[in-house]
Amino acid sequence: MDLVQYQCPNCGGSLEFDPQSQQFGCEWCMSKFTEEEIKSVFADNENHPLDKADPQTKAADDEFASGNNLYECTNCGAEIVSDENTAATFCCYCHSPVMLAGRLSAEYRPSKVIPFKFTNEQAKKTFKDWAGKKWFTPGDFTSATQLEKITGLYVPFWLADCRVNATFDGEGHIIHTHRSGDYEVTDTKIFAVSRAAYMEYHGIPNDGASKIEDELMEAIEPFDYNELKDFSMSYLSGFYADKYDVDKAAVLPRIKKRLEEGAVSALRNTVTGYSAVTERSKNVNIIKTDWQYMLLPVWFMNYKYNGQIYQFVMNGQTGKMAGKLPLSKPKLFAFGVGIFAVVVLIMLLIGGLL
Repeated sequence: MDLVQYQCPNCGGSLEFDPQSQQFGCEWCMSKFTEEEIKSVFADNENHPLDKADPQTKAADDEFASGNNLYECTNCGAEIVSDENTAATFCCYCHSPVMLAGRLSAEYRPSKVIPFKFTNEQAKKTFKDWAGKKWFTPGDFTSATQLEKITGLYVPFWLADCRVNATFDGEGHIIHTHRSGDYEVTDTKIFAVSRAAYMEYHGIPNDGASKIEDELMEAIEPFDYNELKDFSMSYLSGFYADKYDVDKAAVLPRIKKRLEEGAVSALRNTVTGYSAVTERSKNVNIIKTDWQYMLLPVWFMNYKYNGQIYQFVMNGQTGKMAGKLPLSKPKLFAFGVGIFAVVVLIMLLIGGLL
C-alpha cells in the first residue's frame, strides 16, 4: 500500500492542519499555507513522487558515494570531502591535520557545480593586492608563509527558487509649501496606498557550511549561474570540498529574510508621485520553494592574530574579496606618535616665526 504524505514545500517537514487558523502549518520552519495553496502545490507534484529516484539518479548517487572519503578534523570537527586518492590532508578551517574517518553517503551528492576560474597564484596575488592597500595590518599578514594557507574550497550551497505572495500597505504624502503674507504654510495630503503581487525568485543562495560566516558568503555574491555545470568528480581534483552540515530547513529563515526585504522593496518602489511614503503593514508569504544543492568555488584563508581567528574569502569565479582585517596595535601606536611629532614640529616652527 502506497503512503500519501503532505510535506512542507519549503523545508520538507511534516504539515499539520491548525484548526484555529484553518491553515496548514509546518512546525519546523513555521510556514503556513491555505487550503488552496496546498492543493495547488501538491497538484504540481502529484505525478512526480519525491521518494522514488530514477535509475540514472541512483547510479549517479552510488558513483558519488563510492568515489569519496570523509575526513574529520579532530581539532574543530569540520568535515571535508576529497577524492579517493587523498589519504591525509589538513583542515582548511583551522589548518590542523585530519585523517580518514569514513565514507560519504549519497545524500550529500550535489546536482551542480561552478568550477574555479581563479588559480592559486591568481588568488594569492588578488589577496595581496587587496590587503596591501590597508595600512595597519600586521607585518606578516601578506607574507609568503601566510599566503600558502590560501585554500581552494568548494563550499556547499542551497539555492532556493521561491514563489511568493506579497502585500504592502502604507500612506503616500504629498507635501506643498507656500507663503501667505508673513507665514510659511505647509499643506499635506495623505493617501492610502496598497500593493499586492505574485513574485518568483530564482537562485537565492545560502551556504550550508556552519564553519563559515554567512555574512562573508553573502559579501562575495553574486555567482554567475550561467556557468553552472552538472556535477562531476573531476572538478574536485586539486581542490577541497565541504559537505553541508546545515540543511535547507535551517537556512530557510535567512532565505525568508532576504525575500521579505526584496519583495517589500520592489512593491514600495512602485509607489511613485508622493513626497514621502510611510509603511503601515506588509506581508510576504512563501507558497512554494524548490531547492538545488550545489558546490560553489571559494578561496578561503584563516589568519590568527592575538588569539583571534580572522576569516577571509574570495569568490573563486569572480575574484570578489571579503573579510574583517586585523589591526596591528604597534602600527597604530607608531602612526599616532608620528602624527603627534609632526603636529609638535609644526607648532614649534610657527612659534619660531612669531
